[in-house]
Amino acid sequence: MSARDGGIFAATVHTEIDIAAAAARVWAVLADLKKYPAWNPMIRRAEGELRAGSRLTLFFNPPGTKGRSFRPKLLAVDPVRELRWQGQPGFPLFFESEHVFIIEPAAKGGCRLTHDMLFYGLLVPPVRRKLARSVVGPFELMNKALKARVEEK
Repeated sequence: MSARDGGIFAATVHTEIDIAAAAARVWAVLADLKKYPAWNPMIRRAEGELRAGSRLTLFFNPPGTKGRSFRPKLLAVDPVRELRWQGQPGFPLFFESEHVFIIEPAAKGGCRLTHDMLFYGLLVPPVRRKLARSVVGPFELMNKALKARVEEK
């Protein structure tokens, strides 16, 4: 069993939110990196081209943190469906991460945003709980801010 398929050397932080808007509208806001400072409480600056294989420049700065810049590599860019990047180039086999946004139709109309972080590598087991505590709050803040931005009339 590899770290990426849920073995003992993997952890997933999972959040989701229903948004009363079409998936295309959610994607439009999520993909407009230049406007992140106007609404995003987690990623305060974002630059780059949304193309698989390219690198973004992000400034991660949730409330209560001093923030840090990093350059994740885009793994998947499927407009109106999925955005996925590999976190700060880590230490292969020891610690890697993937940040995942999935947009799907919701049962009651609108859509559901699934916003996850996948961690894998030999260093994950001892820090699993700390990772979850440090990620869930900022992800939920971002989800709510994205929902508010998308649902603005």
